[in-house]
Amino acid sequence: MTDKEVKAAPDGRRLRSERSRQAIIDAMLELVEEGTLVPTAQQVSERAGVGIRSVFRHFSDMESLFASADVIIRKQYQGLFGGGDREGTLEERVLHAVEQHALAYEAIGKHFLTTKAQLWRYPILREQYARAQRQLRKDLDDWLPELQDMPADDRELVDSVASFEHWNRLRELQGLNKKTAVRLTTKLMNKLILST
Repeated sequence: MTDKEVKAAPDGRRLRSERSRQAIIDAMLELVEEGTLVPTAQQVSERAGVGIRSVFRHFSDMESLFASADVIIRKQYQGLFGGGDREGTLEERVLHAVEQHALAYEAIGKHFLTTKAQLWRYPILREQYARAQRQLRKDLDDWLPELQDMPADDRELVDSVASFEHWNRLRELQGLNKKTAVRLTTKLMNKLILST
């Protein structure tokens, strides 16, 4: 075996290992997108086309797999929440903020749900979810700097109305379409902000 062949063998194994790891994460994300909010290791391994031992060779437990998947989703939702037109009057910016949040919640809502379904089980997901909530609050301040001057109770109400939980209730539990949910959320946020 030549020196070149000796060097290529470990690199080939490493690349296969990286592809296998990514396939496992992708399988987890696909299952969640399809509505399996708490995928099992068996479901993930079958979807990824790897043995179940391979899942646990790459991830020490399901918590580390969920945490790795969450890192990928966080990059996606930070971009979604970070976009949008942040210019205009207060009422225009409220509308733009609600529309941008709606866009993000619609795109990654199932990932919020899978995280929430497992907060009780995995400390790392609790930490990541808390970090996401702090980031959303900071992002809302960027959209609407006026919020920083509101009484504390009113500000908490605004965060509640801007939350994924509020959005999910309107869309899933009350069965409202996206346009109506945006209109009602905007109306309620304007009432809270403009009344102070």
